[in-house]
Amino acid sequence: MLGLPHDPRPGGGTTPQDPESGPAHWFLTAEERDNPATALDRRRPERASWSTGNLAQPLIDGTECFERLVAELDDVHAGDQIFLAAWIGVRDKPLDEAGHALGELLARALDAGASVHALFWWPFLTLRRDLIPDNRRFVTALRRRGGAPLLDQRVRPIGCHHQKFLVIRRPRRPDTDVAFVGGIDPCPSRRDDERHCGDPDVQASIDDRYGTRPAWHDAHLLVRGPAVDDVEHCFRERWADAAASRRGPISRTRRLLSPRRPAPLPTRLPPPPRAGTCSVQLLRTYPAKRPRYPFAPQGERSVARGCVKALRHARRLVYVEDQFLWSPVVAEAFAAALRREPELRLIAVVPRLPEKGGTVEIATNGVAHGKALDLLRAAGGDRVDVYDLESTAGLPIYLHSKVCVVDDRWAAVGSANLNRRSWAYDSELTAAVVDEEPGGGAFAQDLRLRLWREHLGREPGRTSDLTDPVEGADVLRGAADRLDRWHEAAEPAPRPPGHLRGHARPAVSPLTRAWAVPVERVVMDPDGRPARLRGRDQW
Repeated sequence: MLGLPHDPRPGGGTTPQDPESGPAHWFLTAEERDNPATALDRRRPERASWSTGNLAQPLIDGTECFERLVAELDDVHAGDQIFLAAWIGVRDKPLDEAGHALGELLARALDAGASVHALFWWPFLTLRRDLIPDNRRFVTALRRRGGAPLLDQRVRPIGCHHQKFLVIRRPRRPDTDVAFVGGIDPCPSRRDDERHCGDPDVQASIDDRYGTRPAWHDAHLLVRGPAVDDVEHCFRERWADAAASRRGPISRTRRLLSPRRPAPLPTRLPPPPRAGTCSVQLLRTYPAKRPRYPFAPQGERSVARGCVKALRHARRLVYVEDQFLWSPVVAEAFAAALRREPELRLIAVVPRLPEKGGTVEIATNGVAHGKALDLLRAAGGDRVDVYDLESTAGLPIYLHSKVCVVDDRWAAVGSANLNRRSWAYDSELTAAVVDEEPGGGAFAQDLRLRLWREHLGREPGRTSDLTDPVEGADVLRGAADRLDRWHEAAEPAPRPPGHLRGHARPAVSPLTRAWAVPVERVVMDPDGRPARLRGRDQW
């Protein structure tokens, strides 16, 4: 059962057969999170492990996300507080048509009298020259303008801080406090929209088969309400431990870029007032490492545990979009749900090709992804549909989003992929959402319909035949079949609408498999669980 204990207490959860159950049915309890060292679940009087009364809005693709981010940062004034955690941040990356960049907006906030505290990942060792050095340059620029940024190296070897979030607190206007959580980085190639013509600012390392201006599909989440305070708490836990990053193998030159001690954070504000009808639970990954994280001494794997719990309640449809659906140990959680529920359907949308076209990336991705797909299809047969995306120009669309929707009840958007690295090795932050309205499915269904409408190439509002998830799954299958047949046809005809293509299982030779399997397990998709859990389906 993948290591998630049943909650035996009265009121600890309703039966899986209750279709109208609320957050307590879907979310982890504090005990199920299995990280007593964190205060994340102990700060509310009722000691609930999630917050209620939130507004949650999906931001689909980079253009929408960046426009909302620019608008919020443009409304920062003296005394306001900004907290940023970034995997990669390019300070001069244009976020909108006007050319506003994150570095410029943060500098303007500092000039206005706001505070800016930021954590940027810095690896132990890297040979990359395209993105990672931008973090160092961003830190230097922010410090010169009076901000408080840090390079955070408290990761395992070949691991990273992959969390991507930004919090704005406005002490005089708490009803406008906001958090952005998800998978979109302020980097080249991310500013695309549902037309998928690509970002003119191109990431140099993307495989040439995506074209000279690669199309990019992604997802993020805007949150208002008490959950904003939860996101800020995750930042404060990491910040309080950031001084320990100096224990890592960071060079003397790089140490000069960071202060001896992290700057003090501003006084903590009360949680923002209620703003909507969504319950939000933050799910995280931290590896088990030494020196230990004081807020997660055995690591935390609530991303994995939260997903596994939701899958146990799945009855009709699981829909996922994911950059790296390639870990057999993760695919097994979905396969178990398919075996348990004979009517359950699974739809997965994945990239057609790896982001990078190197020999190692292609081989390791092919080996692991192929095995994961085999597990899913063996469990679900024709109830499993796997697609990738293609632009109207006939080029693949790179899919970077990390989304999961279960039965139009539980939805998750975040930084964590469906691989062992994201479930156990890197740091991750995902927001799971359950609507509190009667029926509980408004947010999850709206998110699914928004994504499906885009993938079908439809105008806003054309979703009536998609409302029922199973009937909608048949619509998607038909659209992908039509586009596949159009490509196979000998005679020219108008291209069918939409972006969905049937996804082919990657082929890997036995010789390649012999070396790619161990490389994939050790380097590309490592295991950061405590030793007692390794080699087992427990999180």
